[in-house]
Amino acid sequence: MPAPAVPKPVMHVMAAVMRDANGRVLLAQRPAGKHLAGMWEFPGGKLEPGEAPLAALARELHEELGIALQHAEPLIRVPCRYVERELLLDTWQTGQWEGAPQSLEGQALQWLPPAQIDPAMLAPADRAILQALRLPHRYQITPAEVRPDQRGIWFERIGQAIEHGTQLVQLRLPLWPRELVRELAATLLPLARRHGARLLLNGDIDGALALGTGVQLKSTQLVAVSERPLPLLQLVGASCHGAEDLARAASIGADFATLSPVAATLSHPQTPPLGWSRFHSLTEAAALPVYALGGMAPSHVAQARECSGQGVAGIREFWL
Repeated sequence: MPAPAVPKPVMHVMAAVMRDANGRVLLAQRPAGKHLAGMWEFPGGKLEPGEAPLAALARELHEELGIALQHAEPLIRVPCRYVERELLLDTWQTGQWEGAPQSLEGQALQWLPPAQIDPAMLAPADRAILQALRLPHRYQITPAEVRPDQRGIWFERIGQAIEHGTQLVQLRLPLWPRELVRELAATLLPLARRHGARLLLNGDIDGALALGTGVQLKSTQLVAVSERPLPLLQLVGASCHGAEDLARAASIGADFATLSPVAATLSHPQTPPLGWSRFHSLTEAAALPVYALGGMAPSHVAQARECSGQGVAGIREFWL
């Protein structure tokens, strides 16, 4: 009988999202001879035994860039499994340091606006950091009961929401013919792009490919797909209900997930809610940004963030 596999030790790595006064973030290129050489990453390094995370981050940034970190806040923790190693990429964000960052270890550096970073240039684990940086804390989903004859009303409502700062909208309109949903998305796209907002179609991969929007995969689709269904520059969300779904979403390269139901909902009164404690444990172990969904309102953003979530996704309370 073969001996059981010995778990690989997890390397705890600290990473920093450093924002300058213009909103750009600093990237470092992995040098030749290292794992994932040539790819870009957020600067940082390994946590040493007995070291506090923030102290380790400050030390690494001083050694690598010659700066003195003054303050930083947690952004996202990304567990990542490569063939030869397992990592926990513990990422913090900061705009406060002393000194001008410079390459002290021979690595190339560049400052880029987050919106201009091509995910393909980043090491795989750092792509989740980029999405956590780009994605808003609120994800609005259209109500399922909206009828096709309300198209004009909802074009105006969604448009007004985008003009007032909504950055992420899912067109979930199950009563509509698919072509009509695509027409609505095509009509909204110029406005969304002017305001930096992102539109996602519910389950319509072909429509998203044709229009250049994102897609929110249904839970049944998540099980069925074997790889990411859209190019890296088009958002892929995944509808998840537990740890297995979240692991699946990360394995196909989804950009984010919704996890539901966190609280009791009117639409699924018989489904037991996860609760915030379970949401926290699932989200902290997930390798991508996660929105709390189910019984959520915009006022729950702070609680979701405290529980390692990206924010909240919702329907009824988001269109009041």
